[in-house]
Amino acid sequence: MLLEGGTGPGLRAENGHSWRCICDSVMGGVSTATLERVTRDSVRALRMTGDVSLQNNGGFVQMSLDLAEPGAALDASGFSGLSLWVMGNNERYNIHLRSPEMTRVWQSWRAEFTAPDTWTRLDMPFTRFHPHRTELPVNPARLARIGLVAIGREMRADLALSRLELTV
Repeated sequence: MLLEGGTGPGLRAENGHSWRCICDSVMGGVSTATLERVTRDSVRALRMTGDVSLQNNGGFVQMSLDLAEPGAALDASGFSGLSLWVMGNNERYNIHLRSPEMTRVWQSWRAEFTAPDTWTRLDMPFTRFHPHRTELPVNPARLARIGLVAIGREMRADLALSRLELTV
């Protein structure tokens, strides 16, 4: 199931929702980032660039996409995981999945990946995700949002995403 194919107008994804860029400034941090649709090495993609700062208890920038309407969930139980086509700056990033039951902004199911400096397909089975600051076990039947996140250390974020899909 295609979630992002690089062809949407502006920041709109194939699922009808729009990508958003969120920084730790919502919690008093000073990290900054931008999100735009670009062409990198002849590939149409979303690109998040910015700087992660640990000042003022900050430490993240992210591009996020709602997978369902507020309070609802996408049932991905028939899929084994996610495939992402990414290009970055050889830095580590996280994928954060959230469910409607997660009431705190820091709660998620997380997996880490490295974004190479060439276009690369990454397969992320749901079994790679682990709960972060939640007792809820990973449940693909209850997906509300996905975030691609630069987090936890001072860094230059530069992450492009050309395709995101649920895979069998």
